[in-house]
Amino acid sequence: LPMDIPRSADGEIPPLLKVWGRATDDVWLVGGRGMILHWDGSALTSVPSGTTEQLFTVHGDDSQVVVVGGGGSGVLLWNDGDGFVDDTPPRANLLQGLFVDPEGTVWTAGEGGRVFGRHGGRWDQVELPDGELPQSWHAVWADGEGGVWTVGGTVLSPALDAGRVFSSVTSESFAPEPVEPPVPTCPAAHVDPKPDGSIARRWNEQLLGAIRRDIPNPPVHARNLLHVSMAMYDTWAAYQDVATPVEVTEGPFPTASASDRDLAITYAAYRVLTHRYAGAQNAATSLACFDAFMDVLGADPTDVHVDGDDPIAVGNRVGQAIVDRFLDDGCNEANGYADTTGWEASNPVMVVDRPGTPLTDPDVWQQLNLALAETQNGIVLDDTVQPYIGPHWAGVETFAATPDPTTGLYGAVGETGFPTVADPAMADWVVEVLRKTAELDFEDGVMIDISPGGLGGNTLGANDGQGHTLNPATGQPYVPVMVPRGDFARVVAEMWADGPTSETPPGHWVKLANEVSDALSPIELTPWGADVPVDRLAWDVGIYLTVTGATHDAAVAAWQMKREGLGPRPISLVRWMAGNGQRSEPGAPDYSPDGLPLVPGLVERITEASSAPGERHFDLRFHVGELAVWGWPGEPGDRLDDHTSFRWIRALDWIPYQRRTFVTPAFPGFVSGHSTFSRAAAEALARYTGSPWFPGGLGEFCAPQDGYLVFENGPSVETCLQWGTYYDAADQAGQSRLWGGIHIWPDDRVGRINGSHVGMVTSARTQALWDGTER
Repeated sequence: LPMDIPRSADGEIPPLLKVWGRATDDVWLVGGRGMILHWDGSALTSVPSGTTEQLFTVHGDDSQVVVVGGGGSGVLLWNDGDGFVDDTPPRANLLQGLFVDPEGTVWTAGEGGRVFGRHGGRWDQVELPDGELPQSWHAVWADGEGGVWTVGGTVLSPALDAGRVFSSVTSESFAPEPVEPPVPTCPAAHVDPKPDGSIARRWNEQLLGAIRRDIPNPPVHARNLLHVSMAMYDTWAAYQDVATPVEVTEGPFPTASASDRDLAITYAAYRVLTHRYAGAQNAATSLACFDAFMDVLGADPTDVHVDGDDPIAVGNRVGQAIVDRFLDDGCNEANGYADTTGWEASNPVMVVDRPGTPLTDPDVWQQLNLALAETQNGIVLDDTVQPYIGPHWAGVETFAATPDPTTGLYGAVGETGFPTVADPAMADWVVEVLRKTAELDFEDGVMIDISPGGLGGNTLGANDGQGHTLNPATGQPYVPVMVPRGDFARVVAEMWADGPTSETPPGHWVKLANEVSDALSPIELTPWGADVPVDRLAWDVGIYLTVTGATHDAAVAAWQMKREGLGPRPISLVRWMAGNGQRSEPGAPDYSPDGLPLVPGLVERITEASSAPGERHFDLRFHVGELAVWGWPGEPGDRLDDHTSFRWIRALDWIPYQRRTFVTPAFPGFVSGHSTFSRAAAEALARYTGSPWFPGGLGEFCAPQDGYLVFENGPSVETCLQWGTYYDAADQAGQSRLWGGIHIWPDDRVGRINGSHVGMVTSARTQALWDGTER
């Protein structure tokens, strides 16, 4: 590109949007900030446009070149060989569509549904029939004989819908006839995914399916998981004479049949699920699945009677009692879980696609503005500015955890308090994230052993483990598993992001609990290390209450800490520090005590020498004096079949290893929810199963070669994550957020410590309920 192209105030090169040419030595390119470039067969040169507006389209013929674009109003530039002049049609809004027909007539169309044609040097607006016009016509074509076609819709916002077509040949503007939406049905594979499981397991699968369809909201999902588990547990407790129910006392009916007990659990679960998911994303499908499963069971979903002690009445009473009991638990369910604390942003919003950040308080979380906002499970959001999910969640009633009477917090902040940029270690924490994300490069040739013999065995709140010497189940060393470090890191970052199928961490740990249960034989179903095994249903209701009680209270503890500390995310810290300069050379012109450290091979200054042809920063030659980082530049154009090679990028452009439609979660960083959820769940599993070890001493998740990653193609080889203990898996979940560029180390460390405390407290209560010592 020529050196004199127009740039933004921070030196950013504007986008190039369209290209058109007459021949291989006569090619025209247009783009942002009024950029027009011309290729003459040997070089690109800048051509003055006289505007700084966006230029969207270029077209022409042998005698003319025309360019259109605009912002608040339209721009049309015409060039007959003597340079570009403004020839914008009167009253034209932003123009997107452009075509020069075989007769030399110029046609253009754009915002507001307006279409113009220039005949004999005069602009005429095309008369359109009555009817709803699109937000903007996006493209136009003409046949040279008076026939004009134009297409568009809602194309200036992320909705990208409401398509419209106009044709002068038919003299009408039309849109497809509205189609009645199909009656919601449940995909066959989702009706009863685990038909050989206990009734509790089968309803748990229905809940996990609904979570996967819903907008990812970890605290809300943790709450739903606990309350459905509670409904099933309390109903089960009514049919035996030892366990204490959590909330609802029925019976006891210890002599009732197993089929009556299962039927009661069915109605209790159904009542809670249908209430909680009636207003959720993709509710119609989830409700259809609940009803379809009821049909499989031969149960009538319309039977809502509550009188008597028959199993349907018992289940309906328990389910409705759980719904009623927690309507006012502090989550504001009645108003869609909206904030009740009055939180307001103190930082300007960061537009991710622009370099740098307008951060004013680097110690406070910053919302992001995305060109297109999409959840991890593919739901496109209407608002491209991140909300704050759950700022009020500290006020939600807990299952067992209690706040510290001195601090009022459910967990500890850590020795140094909430992390701030004034902390001497902050620069090291930020560099650690840059280093971790740089190690996602699977092409760097580094191989590591990812078996439990090579990884795991950390002490709480540390990464000091050297792996496990032996598998306690076999008495043999673990078989080494050597893979490219970058493949391991990429799989870790994606798999733990929200679970293999977007269950979010609370649901992911329930999924892991199910896998643990499936790996145990009937004689190994001994809750809390009991001597006598229990049946599958008893085991399932117990493990669900234990794990979901832990993750529910982990959500309250973590989200309280997030609200109190409002900790920033790495994307804000990296860009803010880079915008300040570097902190390693005090005498240099770009020195700032708030800058990024210079780290050879990772964070470097762009110089004339380093950006010369053939040198490592050549692609950044327009940004001499800035800082560059070695990192991932973002998703490839073809995520299914391609990957993005690591390279030197502007530090001001740094993004984490995430989709550009997501980038980072919509809540503050400190503490890590993943770390808190995961350690709490690991404590729960270790206590309930009676051992910290996975069954057989090995838990595993395999990502197939070139068939797992979502952000890009990969991994390059099959990559099987392995864990010896539940704690190893939990630590890896926390570590994944540094690999993915989502958290700094204190977020992870303190989250693990607090999660451990929560898991122990909640598990103690569940055990007391189970053995009847809590009355």
